[in-house]
This record gives sequence, C-alpha cells and structure tokens, in this order.
Amino acid sequence: MPASLRIIWKVVFDALWHFSEDDGWAMASHVALSSLMAVFPFLIFGTALGSFLGADQFAVTAVHLIFDAWPESIAKPVADEIVEVLTIQRGGVLTLSVVAAAYFASNGVEALRIALNRAYRVAESRPWYITRLASLGFVLAGVLILAVISILLVAVPLAVRNADQWLPWLDAVLATVDNWGLALALVMLTGGLLVSHLWLPDGHRKIVDVLPGVLLTLLLWSIGAYAFASYLATFSNYVATYAGLASIVVVLVFLYMVGAIFIIGAEINAAILKFKVKRMVARSFQGRGEGPPSP
Repeated sequence: MPASLRIIWKVVFDALWHFSEDDGWAMASHVALSSLMAVFPFLIFGTALGSFLGADQFAVTAVHLIFDAWPESIAKPVADEIVEVLTIQRGGVLTLSVVAAAYFASNGVEALRIALNRAYRVAESRPWYITRLASLGFVLAGVLILAVISILLVAVPLAVRNADQWLPWLDAVLATVDNWGLALALVMLTGGLLVSHLWLPDGHRKIVDVLPGVLLTLLLWSIGAYAFASYLATFSNYVATYAGLASIVVVLVFLYMVGAIFIIGAEINAAILKFKVKRMVARSFQGRGEGPPSP
C-alpha cells in the first residue's frame, strides 16, 4: 500500500475509533439537544439587544443566516414559527429575562466546548467561571455580528436605490451585495467553525491545524443535508408518527447528524496532529525539491 494511502487509513481509523470509544454518539446527542435549546434564548437575547442597537430586523436576519445553510424542508417550518414569535411586539421585557436568555444560549456553546475537548483529547484546565464567561462572550459576539449584518442589510437596499444618482459605478457592486443570501450564510458557518475549533477547546491550535476538519465538516454537512432532505421527501413518515411534534423531531434528528459530523471533523484534526501528517507532507515536498540523496 502506498505511504499516502497508509497514513490516510491510519488517520481515519484513529479518528473513528476514538469517536466511538469516547462516547461520540452520546456527545452528538448532547450537542444536538443543547443547540436546539440554545437557539430560542439566543434569538430572544439577540432580538432584545438588536432593538436597543437599532437593528430592528435582527430576528429575520438571524433566522436567515442560521437556517439558510439547512435544507428548506427541515428549516422552513421552524424558521417561520421563530420569526412569528420574535416579531410580535411586547412591552415590559424584564432585563433579568434577557440575561437569563443569554445564559441559556451559552449552554449550547458549552456543549460544543466539551465535545471539542474530548475530540482533541485534552482536559479542561481553565476554571469553570472562565469557560462560562468565554461562552457568554461567544453569544454576545454572535449577536453583535448579526446585528451589524442586520443593519447593513437594511442600509444596502437604500444605497442601491440611490447608487445611480450619487455613485453610478457602485450600482453593480451594491446589487451583488444585496443578493448574497446563501453565500453569506456559508461564510458565517465557515467562520463559526474556525472560531469554534480555534478558541473553544483547551490548548492552542493554528488555522492550518483545524482547517482539514472544518473543510470535512462542510463537505459532510452538504452531503448529509442533501441525503436527509431526500429521505424526508421520499420515505419519511414523521408527520404521521409525531403529528404536531414532527418539525421539532426532524430538526433534532438533523442536529444529531450535524453534531456527529462536527465532532468527527475535530477527531480528524486530532488524528492528523497525532500522526504529524503536516510534518510528513512538508518533508515529502522538501525531499522532491532536493533531488536524489547522495551515496
């Protein structure tokens, strides 16, 4: 067997073996349930803070950016309900409830951190209050980023309307920005994966160390989402089985699949680091440039 195939086999086998031995399927279930339970508090907190910052379209923008990377048949029923709930005007929202929403949203981040620590085979050395504050920081940063995007998505159409009058050469550029849609959701997803792998687990890693797992996650996410959506369209009988709970059950199963893919991506990164694949690849390229060894 060629050396390259042998090392690929070692990396994949080690990653999947460690995933199974270290309760990867149970951790995927934990990530799925925690993520689902964190979505509503995150959006409630974000909508409240977004309104304070002047991002009145925060709920609609956030729902699009979160769910546009999902298959429409899975995301649409839940996304429609979330938008309807969040866009209802309410008075007298207590500050305490907003803070509680931020705390519960951070539980989803904590689930990702625990799963990544296991996948990267590291023990958490930071105090619990530091990791919790870091998770709250992730939630706040996510809300602020989505709030800025929400404001921009309101400002850009206005700029497009006036581009012909003031800056004709910007018309085509702003029209392109106005139609980002799925591309923007994929950029946000990729950025979120990179940040999660780099900063959530204990220890220090470089971008090149986590990039293989991130790219694999995106690839398997695309394949899995397409396969799951096709299954729902062809074979599934969730509606008859779960009645009104069908949408939540479908989302939970989808998140379980995504959670497993996310953890496997980190396991692949850990296996690559374990077998020093990066160093071997660099050595092989250097060896090609040096010519045959001297006798």
